[in-house]
Amino acid sequence: MTTTTTLYLMRHAEVEERYQRIFGGRIDMELSPRGHDQALYLAGHMRGERPELIYASPMKRVQFTLLPLLIMSAAGDPPPVVMPGLREVDFGDWTGLSWEEVATKHGVQPIQWLEQLELGAIPNAESVAEFRARVAPCLEQILREGAGRRVAVMCHGGTIRMMLSILLEQPLPKMASFDIDYASVTEVHCSPGRVEVQSMNFAPWRDAP
Repeated sequence: MTTTTTLYLMRHAEVEERYQRIFGGRIDMELSPRGHDQALYLAGHMRGERPELIYASPMKRVQFTLLPLLIMSAAGDPPPVVMPGLREVDFGDWTGLSWEEVATKHGVQPIQWLEQLELGAIPNAESVAEFRARVAPCLEQILREGAGRRVAVMCHGGTIRMMLSILLEQPLPKMASFDIDYASVTEVHCSPGRVEVQSMNFAPWRDAP
């Protein structure tokens, strides 16, 4: 029988207002009031999916998003595994700049950030090779420990795109075609020799009254 591992790749909820539309990267920011609401909706949805294992970035915006799910957890549920390698990409000199500032100062459209990262054109930023080198071992561990199980991975938009790049064996810039909204879930089924994206960028809060 083929063993299928279900990955729920979850992005953190909306960040505090001063960091919205900002290249936050390594900045350890908190959530906005709306973000806390999004985290509640996400937790409610994920309780229905019943993940058997949870892995998470150590950054505050992820830990605050994860908290409602942990509060709703049942007795005996395993605690989350915090993996430093799942933190967001380091944007170097772009860190803290708004989308508009990047466009004005560097003459680059913000949506091109994956391409710029691939080209090594963001000064002092983490390279794609470095980014992949820390995310890939995390993904390998998650797939090994979670083989045949339902596994939630709570992290960041850039980190999710890197994991999809690895799983789908596609260059990272191609992942710019995928929207990864705040507090969204992308479901991927992994079996030997096969990877299937079952749903993309589902955000439970969008359907909230």
